[in-house]
Amino acid sequence: MTDILIIGSGPAGLTAAVYALRAEKSVLILEKGAFGGQVTFSPKIENFPGSVSISGNEFADALVSQVIEAGGDFVAAEVTGLEKTEKGFLLRTTDIAYEARVVIIASGARHRALGLPREEELCGSGVSYCAVCDGAFYKNQKVAVVGGGNSALQETLLLSELCEKVTVIQNLPEFTGEEKLLNRCRQKDNIELIPGYTVRELLGKEQLTGVRIKAVENADEQLIDCAGLFIAIGLQPQNEAFADLAEMDAMGYIITDDSCRTKTAGLFAAGDCRQKKIRQITTACADGTVAALEALAYLRQAEEEA
Repeated sequence: MTDILIIGSGPAGLTAAVYALRAEKSVLILEKGAFGGQVTFSPKIENFPGSVSISGNEFADALVSQVIEAGGDFVAAEVTGLEKTEKGFLLRTTDIAYEARVVIIASGARHRALGLPREEELCGSGVSYCAVCDGAFYKNQKVAVVGGGNSALQETLLLSELCEKVTVIQNLPEFTGEEKLLNRCRQKDNIELIPGYTVRELLGKEQLTGVRIKAVENADEQLIDCAGLFIAIGLQPQNEAFADLAEMDAMGYIITDDSCRTKTAGLFAAGDCRQKKIRQITTACADGTVAALEALAYLRQAEEEA
């Protein structure tokens, strides 16, 4: 029986672990992917307070080491089910089941990928899913954005302040973002909007040099020179295993209150997996702090009532 079991080892989960361990609770972190979460794919982080520049791998390694030093345990496993029990929770994985008094879900949300060959290989070498994180690395260069919603248009406007040219590729005949954002893009001389096309190929060997795009309605193809490709076609939470105990919104994000509490007592959610407006490393860490402190308060109350 673990005091606090954390699902996910990104900044939210690891921050929660640090706080729980400092309160001398037993902590187990389950992670189905890379320890450290998606931040490990970021070539540089320059917007985290107190650090001028650090790679995503270095940032994640430091967090993981801090948790291990404090006594946290890590297990590589994918959670397949979560049940409420009289003593707390039962978590099932593909190999074994774990018991915990409290659970913090910090499973994150993956950026939707295009599914193209070499897309993962070029991530951090021209392919990015976050203009706020990586836009500055392409200052005065040509870049492209894939997507036509609000997020894509907002990233386009941000990049237009840094880059020589921004080409926006949308597979639909019309852009789906707000008209106000679209008009702002149309007014910028260094933004080119290309609706009705899909990206078919990533060009370049070790570093992206461009993309090949193809029209949806005919055989027309074009080559777009770009040093960076920003993919903004939405996020995909991974919360299916928790649907019985946590309420979800229409997009699959976990609904919590301001204290990261779900509808089930003793179950908390932190970071990108929960319904929220801003998803950044700093907000994930903040969620992890709140979830851990609320979890500790829940455990104290349970001990007092026992």
